[in-house]
Amino acid sequence: MRTTTLHLSDDLARAVEEQARRNGKTLTEVIEGTLREAFLEKRPANANYEFRWVTVKGESQPEVDINDRNALFEAMEGRS
Repeated sequence: MRTTTLHLSDDLARAVEEQARRNGKTLTEVIEGTLREAFLEKRPANANYEFRWVTVKGESQPEVDINDRNALFEAMEGRS
């Protein structure tokens, strides 16, 4: 199982939290169930496609600590 960070708008986060409370589930269970339904269970039987990640070599900026999310976002948006 992978761990992923999601950034949700406040209204969407509240809706997910409310659904989790109503159904006695965790946030992870609600989000995973929704994604599973959207991507796995409704896939047409003839959908034979393969998703491939494309990676490219990049350079990091020496003054940006990629472990500091806020500093990284500011650098990406040109604010630093």
